[in-house]
Amino acid sequence: MSTLRRGLVARPLAFLGPRFFPVTGIKAKIHHKRRYAEKAAMKKTLALAAEKSVRRADKSAAPDGAVPAYLLDREAATRSKVLSNTIKQKRKEKGGKWDVPLPRVKPVADDEVFKVIKTGKRKAKQWKRMVTKATFVGEGYTRKPPKYERFIRPTGMRFTKAHVTHPELKTTFCCDLLGVKKNPQSTMYTQLGVITKGTIVEVNVSDLGLVTNTGKVAWGKLAQVTNNPENDGCINAVLIV
Repeated sequence: MSTLRRGLVARPLAFLGPRFFPVTGIKAKIHHKRRYAEKAAMKKTLALAAEKSVRRADKSAAPDGAVPAYLLDREAATRSKVLSNTIKQKRKEKGGKWDVPLPRVKPVADDEVFKVIKTGKRKAKQWKRMVTKATFVGEGYTRKPPKYERFIRPTGMRFTKAHVTHPELKTTFCCDLLGVKKNPQSTMYTQLGVITKGTIVEVNVSDLGLVTNTGKVAWGKLAQVTNNPENDGCINAVLIV
């Protein structure tokens, strides 16, 4: 499983946002500093909002009538639980925003994804790689000339449709693929359009009649791949709602 170089910053599952752009140098340091401050502030807020025991004066338990002098300064106390529901609810909503059907996926080695292609008169050149997994290349894709083609994506492994299941309707629809938003294995896989188990893809749901919060018809929605397309010959995914 390939990792990001030191100094690069990837958005958390901001796979749901714009395309990934690595940040390097002084901008990466500024970004890390800001993120560190945000996390520290969040931890302090959550520590204050944690469930804790508080002693409160209970006036109802005070004795009626005359009270001895040694009991005048005492007050009956009750212990109660203090919860900050607002902060806990916000944290829950923030975490739930990025919930996906498969939160963890098994790593895939580069040797499994890329097959070495030997070229040249004596097959001495080994800088070409053939992608052995399912891929998406989009409409109007044309291959580069053989001299400049670094990665070969076979026609038989290119997919244009996916079987998307709506988790609430419990119904499966055949939708067109619009793009690969995030492959958790590697950023390079995302850029190449490699689709493995756990990949977040964008599908066309205009025919389903889904409506956004503002009342507009939803055109593209995100879904997560739940199978191994290279083994099944099709892409099965669950819609992220």
